[in-house]
Amino acid sequence: MCSKLKGPGKTLRLNQIASVLGKISLFVVVVGHLAGCASTVYAPKVTVRTGTVRSATLKQMENFNMDRAAPVLIRIYKEESTLEVWKQDRSGKFALLSSYPICKFSGDLGPKLTQGDRQAPEGFYDITPNQMNPNSSEYLAFNTGFPNAFDRSLGRTGSFLMVHGGCRSVGCYAMTDSAMDEIYGLVDEAFKGGQEKVQLQAFPFRMTAQNLKSHAGDPNMPFWEMLKAGSDAFAENAQPPRVAVCDRQYVFNTVITGDLDPSAPCPLGTHSTVVAAAHQPAYAPSAVIPPSTGTVAYRTDDPIARKIGENLRGLY
Repeated sequence: MCSKLKGPGKTLRLNQIASVLGKISLFVVVVGHLAGCASTVYAPKVTVRTGTVRSATLKQMENFNMDRAAPVLIRIYKEESTLEVWKQDRSGKFALLSSYPICKFSGDLGPKLTQGDRQAPEGFYDITPNQMNPNSSEYLAFNTGFPNAFDRSLGRTGSFLMVHGGCRSVGCYAMTDSAMDEIYGLVDEAFKGGQEKVQLQAFPFRMTAQNLKSHAGDPNMPFWEMLKAGSDAFAENAQPPRVAVCDRQYVFNTVITGDLDPSAPCPLGTHSTVVAAAHQPAYAPSAVIPPSTGTVAYRTDDPIARKIGENLRGLY
């Protein structure tokens, strides 16, 4: 027969239980806060979500002569708060399938520079199957792949930068659960159809000559002009451009084969393929990008960015 605690012993035991429960509650709150949009906390699920492609989108695929499991590509525009899913049709070209409003992204126009600046990334990234998170604390998510070779060549830091459900963001792109359900489903079906990686192109705005002209004088302009070269290469060929990095610069559809050293000078003859004149900027180009002399480029003259780099040491 079990004995019962009486008097001071019973009080001590109850106090110990309360203390343990309090610590557990605090741990749960802290973990939930740190998770943010990083989607690193996995909660047990009865079934694994894979996303759902809507019947209207399937009908669009039929109208656009697309196989359901054909490859996809993702384009993000911050200023327009839009995420687009492009899909390969049976001719081999990519065409716009669906657009989704971005519920929230954090930071301003411009690339992510350092862990803690709360910027959503810009650039060219690859999503692979192991970056998909069906058990995200933000419904469904996939990792953007930041930092890529270009970011690392400049010493840019950060981790767990996601596209996810919900409508809160600390360096991520939050799409709402409803939109993310289909976005995730489209990417998941492409992987199941044999696509090895999905290119994600994240831009500050639609890369038109007029938009670049309207942002003339921004310290990010040399970086954005590089992004425009990649955007134009996609527009020209309706195919994801081949992306490489050398001399701390993006190069697209280069004639040089093999891996390049992101931090070393570009080999002789390395250049992006010429894009048709229709896609060339109709404004005076900014100054030529100077050789990198530090780990962070393009915004070293920005006192706000410099302050961020010195003082912020957060999770993102």
